[in-house]
Amino acid sequence: MIRVTPFIFLDESELQESFMRSSGAGGQNVQKVETAVQLRFDARHSPSLPAPVRARLEKLAGRRLTKDGVIVITAQRHRTQDRNRADARERLLELIHAAAAPPPPPRRETKPTYGSKLRRLEGKKIRADVKALRGKVEE
Repeated sequence: MIRVTPFIFLDESELQESFMRSSGAGGQNVQKVETAVQLRFDARHSPSLPAPVRARLEKLAGRRLTKDGVIVITAQRHRTQDRNRADARERLLELIHAAAAPPPPPRRETKPTYGSKLRRLEGKKIRADVKALRGKVEE
């Protein structure tokens, strides 16, 4: 069991990992060893996630989400398979943790106070006076 929040736990069996060769320069190591990790998590059918968290997670996942509701995370930053596995899991947990946080309440519009209106108008007057002094001098 992987703990995401105090209330959300993921079962290890829900994560599927596959390994592939990393892209980019790197010499023989890149051409021989499968160090890149592709982590797949079926968010849409996961019994571990509550419905609101699942909905927010699908929005947050963006292009990492497939049509079937599977989140795909590819990690190839590091040179070793173990570090890439840990990186992929960490990125998935960060994504789920962000989705678990409730959205902020909507902003309520307020009107400016009388004092703030006066301060704004006073600042405009001062600025207008400064600009008026830049005009042509009459002789």
